[in-house]
Amino acid sequence: MARPPGHGPAYEVKRQEIIDIAAALFAKKGYAGTGIAELSEATGTARGALYYYIGSKENLLVEIQNRVMEPLLTAARRIADLEIDPVLQLRMLSQSLLENILARLDHVWVYEHDYKSLRGTNRSRLLGQRREFEDLVEQILVAAMDKGSFRKLDPRLATLQFLNMHNHTYQWIKPGGEWDAETLSREYCMTLISGFRSESYQIDDLDERVHDYVGRRKTSPPESPSRIRKRRKQQT
Repeated sequence: MARPPGHGPAYEVKRQEIIDIAAALFAKKGYAGTGIAELSEATGTARGALYYYIGSKENLLVEIQNRVMEPLLTAARRIADLEIDPVLQLRMLSQSLLENILARLDHVWVYEHDYKSLRGTNRSRLLGQRREFEDLVEQILVAAMDKGSFRKLDPRLATLQFLNMHNHTYQWIKPGGEWDAETLSREYCMTLISGFRSESYQIDDLDERVHDYVGRRKTSPPESPSRIRKRRKQQT
């Protein structure tokens, strides 16, 4: 929800604070089990003022869902557009997904458990975002199959395997624990790629290639969209 005209930075700071508190409450008690009175008490905001900041309780749920999906889709689109080994893309997407999960565990819990409470266009929009992310995962998996890096698999089943291994991490991971996103991604992908790969595809140096690629991107200026379009036209 955009900041209404005439509201300064303090308004947005308070609104973000309310969203944070709501995510923690919803994760603990469920969206349906948390009332406006409880939100008002937890945020130290009178009921009328609470609506001033959030509009409605459902708007809070929309904001929480957006905090999960918007950065995830931004990263996934960028990774899917890279002209690199699709297995490398899959490993990078895995780590990005896990970083997103670990950064907002309360939000991810609400995202997974309470999205069905959304109605109408809000629910349709979220489901569309979910489908887009799944399609991007499947696109990368199919590219790996077409290149011969992965054996021929049912693309939908392979996508579900990837998603199921990653998406349930929020249920047991502990912030600041012994496993970070990079460690989990490395282990998850070693398991998945070992099963998916063709006999000729070598994965022993995959992590080394990830670090090398990320390092080169950090020290090289980003390629402009116009230059990308020009290069692609030349290749066709």
